[in-house]
Amino acid sequence: MVYSTRQVGAKNTLEYRVFVEEDGKPVSPFHDIPLYADKENNIFNMVVEIPRWTNAKLEITKEETLNPIIQDTKKGKLRFVRNCFPHHGYIHNYGAFPQTWEDPNEAHAETKAVGDNDPIDVLEIGEGIAYTGEVKQVKVLGVMALLDEGETDWKVIAIDIKDPLAPKLNDIEDVEKYFPGLLKATNEWFRIYKIPDGKPENQFAFSGEAKNKKYALDVIRETNEAWKQLIAGKSSDSKDIVLTNTTLKDTPSYSATAAAETPASAPLADAPIDKSIDKWFFISGSA
Repeated sequence: MVYSTRQVGAKNTLEYRVFVEEDGKPVSPFHDIPLYADKENNIFNMVVEIPRWTNAKLEITKEETLNPIIQDTKKGKLRFVRNCFPHHGYIHNYGAFPQTWEDPNEAHAETKAVGDNDPIDVLEIGEGIAYTGEVKQVKVLGVMALLDEGETDWKVIAIDIKDPLAPKLNDIEDVEKYFPGLLKATNEWFRIYKIPDGKPENQFAFSGEAKNKKYALDVIRETNEAWKQLIAGKSSDSKDIVLTNTTLKDTPSYSATAAAETPASAPLADAPIDKSIDKWFFISGSA
């Protein structure tokens, strides 16, 4: 399968949309792209939402047909993350695993918090900078559990299988060996990145510890099972989630026409960003 993107509108605007295509046909990055690129070897498909070192908060939308990637908003205004010294924007290629869902009706046995109602988040730590809508094949190394406003917000740590260091990274302890300081920086960034917007410091389960690969794979399987219930129409909390898909013919939300009804490619040049987004914030958070 060959994945590509279809852009509509200008980045940094409310009209901006990035649709994902498979062999030139629009598909849902939430529902249509398989979770596994190679199940036997635990290689996963990751959908990139936010390239490293950028500030726009982009996400797979649950509320629109075929779930394009859009920029998140708050009170009608586009959302950007602030630059929290010494970090710039997002410090990883940030995205999600397709065909996963963090069920808001189910509390995790160890975090004691329900899911955040989104596909599970992925932090890709390879050396290359990704692009919005890119579908990467990654290997999983571990997972952190952010507690965000009473919800479990899993952050899977993974690396592109094409990265030069990928053959040497097989579990969470390898990250510290080959990327010294990265896990500490990841913990710090997630704790402080909302503080410039007037929100309190975020908290982690497990005292911020990153769990190992086995733990991460179990979490991914759980969220995949939750998605299977969702796409089958068996979840009580699916009312605000568009389940339309173009490939899963045995599901009630399959559509043979949705791809053809997707807007044609109409990319525009990036709109300017307010200069305030470039500001550094110097934050003294708890260690």
